[in-house]
Amino acid sequence: MAIPTLNRQQSQEVDRRAVDEFGMTGLTLMENAGRGLADTLRQLGARGLVAICCGRGNNGGDGFVLARHLDLRGVSVRVALWGDPGGLHGDAATNYAILTRCAIPIEIFGDSEHDAAGLAQFLDSAEWIVDALLGTGARGEPRPPLDQVIDQLNAHSASKLAVDLPSGLDCDTGAASAHTICAAHTCTFVAQKPGFLLPGAKAFTGEVHVLDIGAPRRLIEDCLRSRGNA
Repeated sequence: MAIPTLNRQQSQEVDRRAVDEFGMTGLTLMENAGRGLADTLRQLGARGLVAICCGRGNNGGDGFVLARHLDLRGVSVRVALWGDPGGLHGDAATNYAILTRCAIPIEIFGDSEHDAAGLAQFLDSAEWIVDALLGTGARGEPRPPLDQVIDQLNAHSASKLAVDLPSGLDCDTGAASAHTICAAHTCTFVAQKPGFLLPGAKAFTGEVHVLDIGAPRRLIEDCLRSRGNA
């Protein structure tokens, strides 16, 4: 039996239709994603420090929620954000604002120059690194400084988990950029991405875990049929 997949466009369509047609909110979907990530990390045995590396989009927003849920579960966690918090929008901005009130350490890195020494300090003693830098909408080579950030994360000995997909990997084609996260585990949402099933992708995704975000089954099945999976 073929593995059900949703490509970049269809994944975005699930989110849009869940809000527009079913009356859900983006905050609910993001909350479910972050809680699922926390549960998966605990199931994988995460007990020590988890360092969550976030970009400015909804992928980073998932990371903010994850940090809060890990903290609720008694796991030591710290968060890094690449970019100005004032540049966050929508659900990611809301969850960042919540996070700032939770007494969880947050490190802000610039979005122009790579701070290798600062990142090394942030990662010190981390047991797990979570890649929440780039989401399914990203294409092509990661822009500076994220290209160097990705290389430094890969060089660290901590286990790595990617949120939705490894940053630098194209979710549709499976093509890896020159700077792509090499994860031991990838938690993707709703369904696998077609690029994950192509030769060579597993070296970057590691073991793939499909997490639900609470989108209705009827909606998911409709989107899967549009991809020829049902």
